[in-house]
Amino acid sequence: MTTTDQHGLVDRLAATIQSRVLSGEITSGTRLRQESLATEFGVSRTPVREALRQLQASGLVTVEPNRGAVVRGPSVRDIREAYAVRAELEGLAAELAAPHLEDAQLDQLREAERLFRHSVEELIEDRRRGLERHWSTESEWERANNIFHRVIQEAAGNRQLLRSIADLHQRFPRHVTWSALSRSTHLLEDNVEQHGRILAAIEARDPAAARTAMSAHVRAAGEVLARRIEHHA
Repeated sequence: MTTTDQHGLVDRLAATIQSRVLSGEITSGTRLRQESLATEFGVSRTPVREALRQLQASGLVTVEPNRGAVVRGPSVRDIREAYAVRAELEGLAAELAAPHLEDAQLDQLREAERLFRHSVEELIEDRRRGLERHWSTESEWERANNIFHRVIQEAAGNRQLLRSIADLHQRFPRHVTWSALSRSTHLLEDNVEQHGRILAAIEARDPAAARTAMSAHVRAAGEVLARRIEHHA
């Protein structure tokens, strides 16, 4: 395995463990044993150890003498505070982007919104028919959602802002929020409408409306995740 492959494996392991913690599947105080994780993922202990170190650096786990890695997990306060900051940052990005999106970027945004809406409508329809689909981070929803937010952030043209948003996303990835959202048809429909309001504000080249719509969207996502952590607690 090349060094690049090794780093990729470590990142995937860390992301998977992080997702389980943030979704409530792995609760705070749980001891993460390297041997068990290595067996579960079918890898050696080395990438598992590196993944746990990565999670320790982010504050998600702590390594205690003779106990190994123990899940710290985010508190409900941690989540609400982080999403309040993220809402302001992404709202600012939407405000800066609204007057400056080029036609090609606006077309990308419209297409991402269309795919986002279509994928959610398909999921809701399947659910009404009694079918449940497993959605991964490679789903159409995830791709469309990432493109939608990325186009806006890039159009904002502020590198420091992008770095700050990326740091928060590393701690609380969007697919974790999706895991919580996907359990409720009502929440899914709300999320689609929020994207629609953001797009409409940007199409109108209205910076203030774009900021308000994006900030509300991010705050709503954070509240969904916070309530899920409260439920598991």
